[in-house]
This record gives sequence, C-alpha cells and structure tokens, in this order.
Amino acid sequence: MASKTSASLVIFLTFNILFFTLTTACGGGCSPTPKPKPKPKSTGSCPRDTLKLGVCANVLKDLLKIQLGTPPVKPCCSLLKGLVDLEAAACLCTALKANVLGNKLNVPVSLSLLLNVCGRKVPSGFVCA
Repeated sequence: MASKTSASLVIFLTFNILFFTLTTACGGGCSPTPKPKPKPKSTGSCPRDTLKLGVCANVLKDLLKIQLGTPPVKPCCSLLKGLVDLEAAACLCTALKANVLGNKLNVPVSLSLLLNVCGRKVPSGFVCA
C-alpha cells in the first residue's frame, strides 16, 4: 500500500512540476504576436496660409520652362522653412489642389518637383487627395 501511495505521490509531483514549468516558462509573454495595424494614409495639415504659397507658382513655372540657371526658390522655400516634410507636402498639396499656383498641373509631379527644389522629400505613403 505504501508503494502505491508513494507512486501516486511521485506521479502527482511530476505532473505538478511539469505543469508549473510550462505555465511559467514564458513569463507571461508567450501570447501570440498581434497583427500589425495597416498604416493609414498620411494626411498632414498645413499650418500656413495657403494663399501665401502663390509665390511658389513662379518657381514651378521656371522649373517647367527648363531654363538654364536656378529659379528664384527663396520666397517659396522660406514659407516651408520650419515645417516637417509631411506638413510641407500638405501645404503644397492644398495649394496645388486649390489651383493657387495657377495652371492645371500634374499634382504628384508638381508636388515632388517643388519639394525637391526646397530640399524636401515626399513622405512615404503620402497621397495628395
């Protein structure tokens, strides 16, 4: 009878040790990894007056004429100074969409061109809608 009791005790302790080892092995961090949330399309807001960006029209016209020399970028780029790329893109996008810059233009190309002239980049995932 004693051997039956000791065998049951050994099996009980073995399963307890095994159970507690498996439940504490992860330290509470074994949950499945969450699926990454899809990135929303970047939509920044423009903290500048869009009408002031009309000075960028001269820069864009000079760039599109493909003249030798450098276009007068100072007034346009100075308006974008202090803005992060997303805000600068949002400002120029708003100006292009509102046709503040004059002609009907290819918006993505014009946006990229103006940002490049000012030493900026179109943020990845930014859509001028």
